[in-house]
Amino acid sequence: MSSDLNSPNRPYPLQRTRNIGIAAHIDAGKTTLTERILFYTGMIHKIGEVHDGAATTDHMEQERERGITITSAAVTCEWVQKPNDGITKLFESQKQRVNIIDTPGHVDFTAEVERSLRVLDGAVVVFCGVAGVQPQTETVWRQANKYSVPRIVFVNKMDRTGADFNHVLKDVREKLGATAAAVLIPIGSEDQLRGQIDVVNQKAVIYSDDDKIGSTFMIEELDSDLKLEAETAREELLEVVADLDDSLGEKFLMEEEITNEDLKFAIRRLTIANKFIPVTGGSAFKNKGVQFLVDAVVDYLPSPVDIEPAKGQKVDDEESVVLAPADDNGKFCSLAFKLWADKFVGKLVFFRVYSGVVSKGDMVYNPRTGKQERVSRLIQMQADKHIEIETCYAGDIAAFVGIKNVTTGDTLCEKKFDILLEPPTFPEPVIAMAVEPRTKADQDKMAIGLARLQEEDPTFVVKTDMDTGQCIIAGMGELHLEVIVDRLKREFKVEANTGKPQIAYRETILKESPGLGVLKKQTGGTGQYAKVNLVVSPAERGKGLTIENKITGGAIPKEFISSVYKGIEDSMINGVIAGYPVVDLIVTIVDGDAHDVDSNENAFRVATIFAMRDGMENANALLLEPVMDVEVTTPDEYQGDILGDLSRRRGQISGMDSKSAACTLKATVPLAEMFGYMTALRTISSGRASFTMEPASFEPVPQAIVDQKFGESR
Repeated sequence: MSSDLNSPNRPYPLQRTRNIGIAAHIDAGKTTLTERILFYTGMIHKIGEVHDGAATTDHMEQERERGITITSAAVTCEWVQKPNDGITKLFESQKQRVNIIDTPGHVDFTAEVERSLRVLDGAVVVFCGVAGVQPQTETVWRQANKYSVPRIVFVNKMDRTGADFNHVLKDVREKLGATAAAVLIPIGSEDQLRGQIDVVNQKAVIYSDDDKIGSTFMIEELDSDLKLEAETAREELLEVVADLDDSLGEKFLMEEEITNEDLKFAIRRLTIANKFIPVTGGSAFKNKGVQFLVDAVVDYLPSPVDIEPAKGQKVDDEESVVLAPADDNGKFCSLAFKLWADKFVGKLVFFRVYSGVVSKGDMVYNPRTGKQERVSRLIQMQADKHIEIETCYAGDIAAFVGIKNVTTGDTLCEKKFDILLEPPTFPEPVIAMAVEPRTKADQDKMAIGLARLQEEDPTFVVKTDMDTGQCIIAGMGELHLEVIVDRLKREFKVEANTGKPQIAYRETILKESPGLGVLKKQTGGTGQYAKVNLVVSPAERGKGLTIENKITGGAIPKEFISSVYKGIEDSMINGVIAGYPVVDLIVTIVDGDAHDVDSNENAFRVATIFAMRDGMENANALLLEPVMDVEVTTPDEYQGDILGDLSRRRGQISGMDSKSAACTLKATVPLAEMFGYMTALRTISSGRASFTMEPASFEPVPQAIVDQKFGESR
């Protein structure tokens, strides 16, 4: 790769930059792993533990109290692959820049993972050595597939009772459909974990349990017990890689010598092409296996120049394709992937540079707003600490201070570069609650606080209920909204009352029905007249609204057709059962009538609303509720009680799996029945069971529940 891509002033060449994310299911050890990487790279000099609330990347008060990651945190470190006898490393003795984003594992904060993966070049997906593939891991995997992010697997917690590296490797292949093979196999497990087998180099890496917290290790020859396991693993690795990589496959078939370097370069090519997943194992908490994992990140994950250039489109042409290759000499182009209100410096806009450079004093252009702004400050983030920088280069991740009118997913570029990058996509909120200030003095502060929080979080929605005048906040789950209200109190000093979370129900219909709407008003002078005949019919689940215009002979004049469309769209906002949004409808406009003088746009809009209501009231309207995929992990003795409780919550059991005296129950349960489930589950299991849930689909609400909640259905 030509060095001409690099500005002479940049501290690290593009080829020696890695942008990676650490992603996984909740409690798999992402933050602990990130903390170890920062320690071994020399960025911190004391390891902080998650359970003590002292981890570098968990800097929010809410994170330290709960022991979970809530917001993704960016950190930057340096790594040099140190020479070791008998160990081949692809970039030995070269100083590398590794930018890391530590992401949350809880499903309520899945947007943080989504936007991080959108701007990263590679990911380390962390698995628990006991639990293997868990629900949120599958979600993260799907997100990585969506953005074609190359990844390495790290099987963590190999020191825990019941840890099984081979079981997790099998899980990755079977449940995730990944072509994966081991490159670093843990030596021992549980309390016998000592180090790793380097499969490529056929060596043992033994970590010492001294006061230096895993900083020292020895490279040893494999003893007879490990040698057979290592040779078998290398043969398997070689076969998989040779089958996928043409260059290595040719050597393999010709029975030519395949060096360790040949094998490593082939693994690198396949990993970057998303055809292969290298799997490593160890224990971040016990400081075993982290250094060789970082070596693997450098060896196998791509630099910005190894992946396809960023693709965008021209601002006014959706069909066009515009590329932004990683090159310091190109036109400046970046994506704003996160906003954050920092208590010290104000509004931060996190961005990833795809091409060109940006310096303090430069003008950046936002194609969405058509406005330019001057860059006053540039900051490199170290979790919650800020390092002022003068220039940001291609491939870097940094933050602007004080840039206005930016939302998550905006392109920020040179004005002469006609490009619009694709923003990350986010799921719809599934749970809502009413919130109101306790005092009049809190009212303005609450409005400002909610607006700031909505700016930061694309899955957090604030709206006013037009019927009740209540302020409604909606998000991805109870914990999400709990954290929002807590941040309102701590960061914006707002005391607020909250109502029980409301469910985001939807309405639809079951059968086809005609609808007639007539507006006829005559009160002296110009009247109001419009007549609309239409037919409403059910669409496939998930298809949304389809409008078909079958008006002939000008029964509704062309100038009023757009008002009819507007009336149909307005009618979708409130259904006939309980006023919830209507989904999955086909509306066919079949006839109508107009008056030369009395008809106007508003009359046709209102008549259409009447026609839609008439049609839907006779079309067997149906209430839909969000249903969640729930997975409960419990000791065997509580299995029966938990199954009974899930059944009482209208749950449908979809699977059971027993492993190592623990049972995993899978079920689909209506979200309305899941409020307070964590408290109930802890009570049933004496605090030993845990659960996760994520949105699955919208399903019909039983008629008895509809009648109970909303009165007799019309």
